[in-house]
Amino acid sequence: MIQNDILLKHLSTIVDPELGVDIVELGMVKDISFKDSTVVIKLALTIAECPMRNQIETEIKRKLLLMENIDTVKIDVTAMNKEDRSAVMEKARKKARDNAPETRIDPQTRVIAIGSGKGGVGKSTISTNIALGLEKQGYKTGLLDADIWGFSIPRLLGIKARLEADEDKKIIPYKKGNLEVVSTGLITEDEDTALMWRGLMLSKALEQFLRDVSWGKLDYLIIDLPPGTGDIQMALGRLLPQAELIVVTTPQVTAQKVATRVADMAKRSFIPLLGVIENMSYFETNTGERYEIFGQGGGENLAEQFAIPLLMKIPLSEGTTTEADKGIPLIEQEKDTPTKSSLQALVEKITTALPPIIDETCTGRIAKVFEELGN
Repeated sequence: MIQNDILLKHLSTIVDPELGVDIVELGMVKDISFKDSTVVIKLALTIAECPMRNQIETEIKRKLLLMENIDTVKIDVTAMNKEDRSAVMEKARKKARDNAPETRIDPQTRVIAIGSGKGGVGKSTISTNIALGLEKQGYKTGLLDADIWGFSIPRLLGIKARLEADEDKKIIPYKKGNLEVVSTGLITEDEDTALMWRGLMLSKALEQFLRDVSWGKLDYLIIDLPPGTGDIQMALGRLLPQAELIVVTTPQVTAQKVATRVADMAKRSFIPLLGVIENMSYFETNTGERYEIFGQGGGENLAEQFAIPLLMKIPLSEGTTTEADKGIPLIEQEKDTPTKSSLQALVEKITTALPPIIDETCTGRIAKVFEELGN
């Protein structure tokens, strides 16, 4: 039996993009119940014809259906009365006045964190190629290398530049087309420099990357997390409540068992699990022969355990490593390989499951609200 407070915790991660306050705090969730794997919600919107209705309903269903033991979400939509609308605007004003945004990441930005239980499963490679794939589709994308100790994204992208600051002393991200990149590897003197920082410094570094970087208005922000369940992972949900997590594992049962802890951490922190990626799923030769050199079943088992999608099985291919070592990402290599094709398909799956938030205003709605407040 799922308790109502757990459901409300998940719903509180859904922020009205225009007002900047979550739908629970705004009082939009009037009632909620759970029975026989079905959640029923009474949702009150400012006006019945609110253009954000479909987006809010879609987000509610998507996030709740990611939870275990929930198969159906029913939403009964009603319109707020004058008193409720006045209360909503008062809360929105107070929120804006008393709680300035902690980060420079827009509430409308889709934040996807890529995590793993252990190192060596290809998490950073996948983060890099997802970000590039999104950029190639025309989306303004940020790539944040939050693996402070084990940064590798600059090498994966072939970047040798160093980050600079603007006149406001904000860090300027490295830009490649519509892709913005930030990494400690672009701040240190060279990639061989060891960062001997304690846990508190790591979470502070993440905060600085989110607060003191002049990020543009992004459609997506991809965050390459360090392996495990440490300070940075725990800070993620606090700093970016809209963040969602993809867990990377390999087919090996041992790797899957370790990755289970990351998924469990996300569940306890009310971070939605977007899905599982099984990397190095098998080795495929240029003649199409397949060899399951790292075992099998890890990705399926993890996805089944947490009732989330297995987004993609990404194989190893011949000839890709040499190009990658030169700073040419897999998704940008000229030769079509099974690895490249699966990464392209993965990006398509992500944009389908988590489409960019439409930058749609509710000018008419706000005008009516202010008109009523003035009466």
